[in-house]
Amino acid sequence: MHILISGGSGFIGTALTDSLLVDGHHVVILTRNPQRAIVNKGAQLIGWDELGDPKGVDLLSQVEAVVNLAGESIGAGRWTKGRKESILSSRVGAGKLLVEAIRKANRRPKVFIQASAAGYYGPCHAGPVTETSPAGSDYLAEVCTAWEASSTPVEELGVRRAVIRTGVVLSKDEGPLPRMLLPFRLFVGGPLGSGKQGFSWIHPADEVAAIRFLMENEQAVGVFNLCSPNPLSNADFGRTLARVLKRPYWLPVPAFALRLLLGGMSTLVLDGQFMIPARLQELGFRFCFENAESALEDLLNKS
Repeated sequence: MHILISGGSGFIGTALTDSLLVDGHHVVILTRNPQRAIVNKGAQLIGWDELGDPKGVDLLSQVEAVVNLAGESIGAGRWTKGRKESILSSRVGAGKLLVEAIRKANRRPKVFIQASAAGYYGPCHAGPVTETSPAGSDYLAEVCTAWEASSTPVEELGVRRAVIRTGVVLSKDEGPLPRMLLPFRLFVGGPLGSGKQGFSWIHPADEVAAIRFLMENEQAVGVFNLCSPNPLSNADFGRTLARVLKRPYWLPVPAFALRLLLGGMSTLVLDGQFMIPARLQELGFRFCFENAESALEDLLNKS
């Protein structure tokens, strides 16, 4: 299969690319700077500026699946007005460019996987959140709503589309987990804020497997939550992390301190959802890592 991945040089894109190449698929990475992108040598690179020219149109006409992961990192710095605009425009712009390129292609892909995030639901402090739950009303919910909508027109072009609302992808090197690890390794780990906020997580192996499952399953249409079926509160996840690291769990970080330190970005650690992958499980997807302890043991203690 020929697969185009936008944002393919990021953490999830790299893991997905490696998995696809091992199984003999042809992967094209769509990136801003093909000369500087660090990707698996087996992947082909193309720049966004090439997407609309004859070469890009010809290449896209050979693609059977598109995975749109493009978007500026939400955790790379404080949310200034300029950063918030960039976070939104990078996502919406990528979706629109891909739609227009597919419209021009001589042969259109069979499936389009559109990235989104748990932030779509906004802060939810009670009850499980499924794909039928309404959108939130905060900044992240607005970003996710626009992000998802950016590629909706591909459905009118006859392309099957699946939207993946991903929770926290655990990694000892990328994302929020390395920042969470530091206080525990210094023996001062504890809950963030109240500790009652939901923490919906997923092991990277399950994230990649779920994307591939949705790509290959012709019944996969619409929205899918990508997360473990066993979300935890922030406090319970912290206790599990402490147990895996064999460290104490005792020193809470007050919410006001995190708000002073992070500004609006503090919502990433002070708010959350107890998200459930209902539709993914209904289609028969099986997780390799359903509970946080086994996931963390695999990521942190595996030799």
